[in-house]
Amino acid sequence: MDRQLVERFLSRIRQIRALVIGDLMLDEYLWGKTERISPEAPVQVVDISREDLRLGGAGNVINNLMTLGCQVHVAGVLGDDADGRLLRRLLEEKSVGIQGVLMSPDRTTSRKTRILASNQQMLRIDRESQNPISPEMEARLADHVRRVAEDFQVILVSDYLKGVLTEGLLKEIVAIGREKGIPVVIDPKGSDFRKYRGATLLTPNRKEAQTASHIAIVDEASLLQAGRFLAEALDLEALVLTRSEEGMTLFPRDGEEIHLPTEAREVYDVSGAGDTVLAMMGLGLAGELSLEEAARLANVAAGIVVGKVGTSTVSHGEILEVIGRRHQDTDLKIKDREVLAGILEMEREKGRTVVFTNGCFDLLHVGHVKYLQKARRLGDLLVLGLNSDESIRRLKGPRRPLINQDERAHILAALDCIDYLVVFDEDTPLELIEALRPKILVKGGDYSPEGVVGKDLVESYGGRVELIQFVDGKSTTNIIEKILQHYGEEGGLP
Repeated sequence: MDRQLVERFLSRIRQIRALVIGDLMLDEYLWGKTERISPEAPVQVVDISREDLRLGGAGNVINNLMTLGCQVHVAGVLGDDADGRLLRRLLEEKSVGIQGVLMSPDRTTSRKTRILASNQQMLRIDRESQNPISPEMEARLADHVRRVAEDFQVILVSDYLKGVLTEGLLKEIVAIGREKGIPVVIDPKGSDFRKYRGATLLTPNRKEAQTASHIAIVDEASLLQAGRFLAEALDLEALVLTRSEEGMTLFPRDGEEIHLPTEAREVYDVSGAGDTVLAMMGLGLAGELSLEEAARLANVAAGIVVGKVGTSTVSHGEILEVIGRRHQDTDLKIKDREVLAGILEMEREKGRTVVFTNGCFDLLHVGHVKYLQKARRLGDLLVLGLNSDESIRRLKGPRRPLINQDERAHILAALDCIDYLVVFDEDTPLELIEALRPKILVKGGDYSPEGVVGKDLVESYGGRVELIQFVDGKSTTNIIEKILQHYGEEGGLP
């Protein structure tokens, strides 16, 4: 994936509001060690050394969303018991909207207790209700979803077959999503997927897809058959079929299937990976990524969480670290404007001085390099604003630039003196300077201070303008003229 695209998307997640509907539960982890057999029965004795209580089920989807910075509201039904009240308090502590969480005296709040030793799960104990919620609860939940739906960019449905997501409620959720143009992304369960018909996207694993399609998935051909059948029969915009250590496959309504190999280095625990995929696919669609872009990002996130023990989440930094493995240093320096503005704000808080200059830098030459090296010595960071191809054509005519903006960006980013580079499309860098707020604005010595775009702005917040002389006789125009003199009459290069 393009790192700049990922950075831009991650920077905007805080603006996304997601509604999560589903089965809420508590995940309890008891960690210990085993060194003896019980005298009472031929079983291992686990000496517990640590306990951990987390949000589980749909709560793990919430954990993923909150870790990434999304605004979350949840709807579901809990038992009116001690665990139910504890779960509500945990949600409130995370600043999750819980107006849609209903309490029922007829239910037991789900708690799953896992006992682990030497990083291996030895036993799981479940305490829960699995009966369908009452018609009254179903109607109250549906009414709440209809009233608040327009406040959200995506609806995420996490079905663990604990009775909250009845067939009637699911049909109502899908209908609300279609009516209001809100993506409805569902992590399905069970043998009958017809209750999810009309959803935007489903994220089943291989076993679930096999059960629901009644097609034994034994090879790639049968996997494609099952995925295509479900996507078409259920009138989905797309289906993402997760395949554990083999990655995932995207089945879009329009277009060819896309196989995504696993991003995991090592697989320790796949529990919760489906929740991560659901969360990331939902955020991707809400953040206006394409289906393929969202699936690729979800695949990266899933590869991270299966390398952790227990249901886990993934952070911005972990995602960018994985994406960064595929790129060279030049890619890491080239930033989107919004992302770079955030980076520079943090650098200023550390007391670092940001220097900014801009230009076309078509046919990089020694004059450019000397100029940039001098600019870098004026502060702690040098940011280069690079004119896009379109802006150069407007400034210099249709025959320029000679080198396209992507190539120019990577060539310049390879210079040690440049810390960050951003491409801008405007005729002047004023809007870019407003966004980045450098302390020192640098231009060539052929300018007068009064003629430097952004001078008044930078000086208004205590910054200054510096002029640097170019190396005499070194310019792109001179290089072009020299080439034409040497080879123009000969009809080309020898």
